[in-house]
Amino acid sequence: MKSILSLGILLTSLILLVTACGPATQRSDNGELPINTLSQEEVAEGFYLLFDGESFDGWRGYNKANFPEAGWVIEDGAMKVEGKGTGEAGGRGGDIIYDKKFRDFHLKLEWKVSRGGNSGVFYLGQEIPGEPVWKSAPELQILDNENHLDGQLGVDGNRKAGSLYDLIPAKPQNANPYGEWNEVEVMVYRGTVVHKMNGEVVLEYHLGTSDWDRMIENSKFAPFKEWFGVAREGYIALQDHGDDVWFRNIRIKEF
Repeated sequence: MKSILSLGILLTSLILLVTACGPATQRSDNGELPINTLSQEEVAEGFYLLFDGESFDGWRGYNKANFPEAGWVIEDGAMKVEGKGTGEAGGRGGDIIYDKKFRDFHLKLEWKVSRGGNSGVFYLGQEIPGEPVWKSAPELQILDNENHLDGQLGVDGNRKAGSLYDLIPAKPQNANPYGEWNEVEVMVYRGTVVHKMNGEVVLEYHLGTSDWDRMIENSKFAPFKEWFGVAREGYIALQDHGDDVWFRNIRIKEF
């Protein structure tokens, strides 16, 4: 009887322990962790959050000392660009950057856009006085492919979601439609850059190579080749293009 009782106590203790530990890795109904948290695997790999879902700590306006007073809000645990429906000219807050330069890293985040929305994730950006971040920083495009004009412009789809904007198309093109979340990743390591979207590698390129130089020379970025994609360390920036866009689960690992 004593052995059975001891076994029962042990089993009860194990059940309580599992229940108590459960929320740290407990998946929600849609199979995801609670937003703006790290999985145990990510913690072990060295990822950390750039956004806690409650504040803009660590972020500031591009070429500014402080965070914008308008144009960016936190909504349901996500950063939101408050669009005015007038496109790029309607941006009220301007682009924002995380106030730390990164060299070799693995960035993950989720985004969604409103109908016809447009935005971008810049990386390796430099703060050049009087100049926008896009003149120095490669951009992972964020777009409602079906309803924004950029979905039909460019070459071979190189302005669609996940693409290296206006340079290399994301293939396969697997973006979810407006109103739905997409997960993207940017990996940078010693000049090699990889974009992933919704779990698939969609492009790869190599900074500083002859192929890179030739591509830039034949692009809209040619006038800025002294800046564009030159730096091997820089800021991560989120774009205010004047449309409603949401960002969450922003996390990074440095190599």
